[in-house]
Amino acid sequence: MIRSTRRRIVAALATVLLSAASPAAVPAAADAAPARKAAPAEIPCPKPKVPKPTGVPPRPVPPPDDPVNSAIGGDALATHGLVVPAGAPPPPAVTATTWLVADLDTGEVLGACGPHVYQTPASVQKTLLAATVIDKLDPAKQVTIVPSDLDIEPNSSAVGLVPGGKYSISTLWLGLLLNSGNDAANALARLAAGGGPDGVAQTVAAMNATAQRLGAFQTHAVTPSGLDGKGQFTSAYDLALIARVCFASADFRKYVLTRTAQMPAQPKQKKGGFQIQNENKLILKYPGALGGKTGFTTVARHSFVGAAQRNGRRLVVSVLGAEVQPTVRVYDIGGILLDWGFQVPRDASVGKLVEPRDVAPEPADTPGAARARDAVGATPESVRAAPQTLTVLAAGAFALVLAGTPLLLLLTQRRRKRPRRLTRQ
Repeated sequence: MIRSTRRRIVAALATVLLSAASPAAVPAAADAAPARKAAPAEIPCPKPKVPKPTGVPPRPVPPPDDPVNSAIGGDALATHGLVVPAGAPPPPAVTATTWLVADLDTGEVLGACGPHVYQTPASVQKTLLAATVIDKLDPAKQVTIVPSDLDIEPNSSAVGLVPGGKYSISTLWLGLLLNSGNDAANALARLAAGGGPDGVAQTVAAMNATAQRLGAFQTHAVTPSGLDGKGQFTSAYDLALIARVCFASADFRKYVLTRTAQMPAQPKQKKGGFQIQNENKLILKYPGALGGKTGFTTVARHSFVGAAQRNGRRLVVSVLGAEVQPTVRVYDIGGILLDWGFQVPRDASVGKLVEPRDVAPEPADTPGAARARDAVGATPESVRAAPQTLTVLAAGAFALVLAGTPLLLLLTQRRRKRPRRLTRQ
């Protein structure tokens, strides 16, 4: 009788553990578990009717959606469609493929369209370069440009640096953020890693490490400038995380609000000086604008990240994959979305921009690791490690059962305490 009971318990444990370890086993246990509610239908993002551009190359194929990463900041953000708070005014129709508006200070997400959908960044990726190295370079230091700094795509945006020319670091930042100089991006990336021939590659690796530290798990940089590269992606949510770091820097805020700057003459190279203008015209026309960055490639289309303040409230907006018209540029789209965001009540939210501490991994052997996973939610690493964890759990459970310990109720209770996804706070 005891052996028969043990066999039934072992069989029941096997069903529970195998259903947890293998998605393919879930249908087999469907009779024993209540059916989950079907996911709500996605709400299409409002878009105006505008002519589609011609001659646009195909978009790169993004990585598959990751259910965990897509829910960073809150389950409501795991959508390719529109998400806004209940009772909020209807959002404007804009040509952006994806966008997000959030409170720059509290991190509350006020609304979004496909916030975690992979997109190509174009020059808004320069904000990730700034978030990574702006505090590591002395703005007053004079540096010399080398030929490799000009190794950029032909006819792409350049501020006009001259090999052998001498510029201050602050001038290079102005060339990067006002005029979107890809040559300035290469120079800053090289210098941030010590100035060696592999400096750009080292800084790109540091940019990717920064993205991971911030919780921008859908961001992967291949170039420091945002020029298109294979496997280079970001998302509207990630851009907002990166922008929060940038706008916390006094130097960044000063640069992006600069209207014009002077590129110095280089007498030895017989090159005269010239003026550059800020390409983000929102700082000229939008009351309370705090600056930002525009971007464009034929693959990525138009992108923008910026911020503004009104009545003691600061908002950040990110825009990706937009089409523009002669009277509506990409920064205008940012302004339209900011106007909408300022109408959303202060206490309304659909999610949260996470803090680095929310997603920081903790060594698995520390006492607080389980508590951290429960509080924050599963990370990609923990998801990948789940089958190994379940294997250990299964071995221990079977050993105890065979020893005569009635653990079925205990383990099924523990089964319910799976790590939770991030939810809005």
